[in-house]
Amino acid sequence: MNGLTELGFVVCGYQGGAKSVVLVCCGDDSGACGCIGACGVLAADFGNSKKATIVKLIDLRSDTVTRPTQEMRQVMASAEVGDDVMGEDPTVNALEAKMARMFGREAAVLACSGTQSNQMGVRVHCIPGDELLIHETGHICNFEGGGPAALSGVSVRTLSGHGGMLDVRDLEGRVRVNDQHFCRTRLVCLENTTNLGGGRVYPLEVMERVYAWTREQELKCHLDGARLFNAMVAGGYTAEAVGRCFDTISICFSKGLGCPFGSILIGDGDDIRKARRIRKLFGGGLRQSGMIAAAMLYALEHNVERLADDHRNATRLAAGLRKIEGIKNVPEVVETNLIFFEIEETLGSAVQFAGAMREESVLIGPMGAQRVRMVTHLDVSEADVDVVLGAVGACMQRGFRDRPVLGKGPFSR
Repeated sequence: MNGLTELGFVVCGYQGGAKSVVLVCCGDDSGACGCIGACGVLAADFGNSKKATIVKLIDLRSDTVTRPTQEMRQVMASAEVGDDVMGEDPTVNALEAKMARMFGREAAVLACSGTQSNQMGVRVHCIPGDELLIHETGHICNFEGGGPAALSGVSVRTLSGHGGMLDVRDLEGRVRVNDQHFCRTRLVCLENTTNLGGGRVYPLEVMERVYAWTREQELKCHLDGARLFNAMVAGGYTAEAVGRCFDTISICFSKGLGCPFGSILIGDGDDIRKARRIRKLFGGGLRQSGMIAAAMLYALEHNVERLADDHRNATRLAAGLRKIEGIKNVPEVVETNLIFFEIEETLGSAVQFAGAMREESVLIGPMGAQRVRMVTHLDVSEADVDVVLGAVGACMQRGFRDRPVLGKGPFSR
């Protein structure tokens, strides 16, 4: 069965003599994933007397698991391309110009990933020995491999604040004095929406207030906007309004926007020229990258407003979870597409729960000993949400405390 697992199947049931095979498919009806082709191979291999059942795999681990649609793939395949490092890819140039105009800034530069565009932003504003201030749950300090220290020699000072957010009251008194004994506080990094903070949306007035404070303190301000379009859809503010609140803005297109990869860094002309050099230093200089830029342009046109559907599905999912015994600390209000909750300790751990859910053809993210994250996205429908709730209920009723613990959440060591 190894060939099937390589094609994206999870083989969750197999009876002796190959009489019955149950496969979990990604659910892509287009056949682009290879699953439909694999089923044909399966039927040919096992003969007419054998039977294969296809069950959709619902993946709620992250919105990074989204797959490009057939329409997006066609746009990518037909994109006009050139050498982007030489500045000659017309589709990349169009994307960068569009993003700069949208946010009311002078320039933008394509990057491979959100981590790369964030780290480009850090290095644009800081020199080795500097310090950045960030919420203790921020992606830059938790999920980017120690990038500020490893790539730019920058120290990270973590602060606490409600819902993964920082306001001026959380930052006041944190800027170090100008003394040779101390690193220089240089940069404030915000994250919108917040990830570990629960998918919360920064109010526009808070971003404006923090930016005004950084000006007073002679600091720079960077936004990790990995899910910024989620924030703008839910928060009701414009890109141009956000653009006035930061020196640089990083936006990821491989999450809810459905692109296979690609991020962008937006800012003033001098900062983006410097960022382009840093991108090359970090190994991010791509050549005929118009194919990915075409996907990003397609996403801007087709996949932004529909983020509201993901938010509605997350709200529906949270409402159902609150009714299931054994689930606790489900937020009363879900602002975007991230839902965090906890499992009662008497039932088992988050990792054990994730293993039980996998057997129900649902993938989820254990985020600690008891904490779980579920993420809705463009590959998850309202009907899928109801299937997930049924699977959660079945797991809770059946129990999973005695399951082997295979793997762990990122903070469960």
